[in-house]
Amino acid sequence: MATLPIVDETGKEVGKYEIDSEQISDRISKQLLHDAVVMYQANQRQGSHNTRSRGEVSGTNKKMYRQKGTGHARAGGKRTNVRRGGGVARTIKPRDYSYRLPKKALQRATRMAIRSKIDDGEMVVIDQLSFEGPKTAQMAKVLKALGLDATTTLVTTAELDAAIYKSGRNLPGVEVQPVRQLNALSVLCPNRMLVTKDALDKIKDGSFANGQAAVS
Repeated sequence: MATLPIVDETGKEVGKYEIDSEQISDRISKQLLHDAVVMYQANQRQGSHNTRSRGEVSGTNKKMYRQKGTGHARAGGKRTNVRRGGGVARTIKPRDYSYRLPKKALQRATRMAIRSKIDDGEMVVIDQLSFEGPKTAQMAKVLKALGLDATTTLVTTAELDAAIYKSGRNLPGVEVQPVRQLNALSVLCPNRMLVTKDALDKIKDGSFANGQAAVS
């Protein structure tokens, strides 16, 4: 059983939150976390790389010089891969790197990632986080008060809040996601995780991320 301090927007402790990380995930599998992270990163790849073969580069097909009698090695066209400006011998063409792991495996990986944040003391619980409108300066002030201004942080809310999202999207190293969009990559990448009490209630009850959130 872990006891996490609950703080307000000024960094003052206002309560305690008891949570059993084993209820979120009975164990942490490094292999499953690795597989999930690699999948999400692969899905982010554009795959737009392209090199030209000798049939695609510009140039003549004419033989450079006669076959015999010149004293040089025999040579064909200028577009061969051994000559400057020629094609590439083993071309790389556009491809789709995306693939999917089983849904239940991704769900377990998300829960394992959240448990690791709790066990490692990298989760900060705030009683509430609400802005009247997009206020980047206010979000920066809150993060500074909580000691999160000099590190990468994932801000997690119970529901999608446009004001909070817009307040944090321009801050370097800050990501804002509602509970239902969490996945193993988004949880593990930042050094710290700032979660509202309502969001942590959802995580505790198990009504949170499905592990299928797309990473684009």
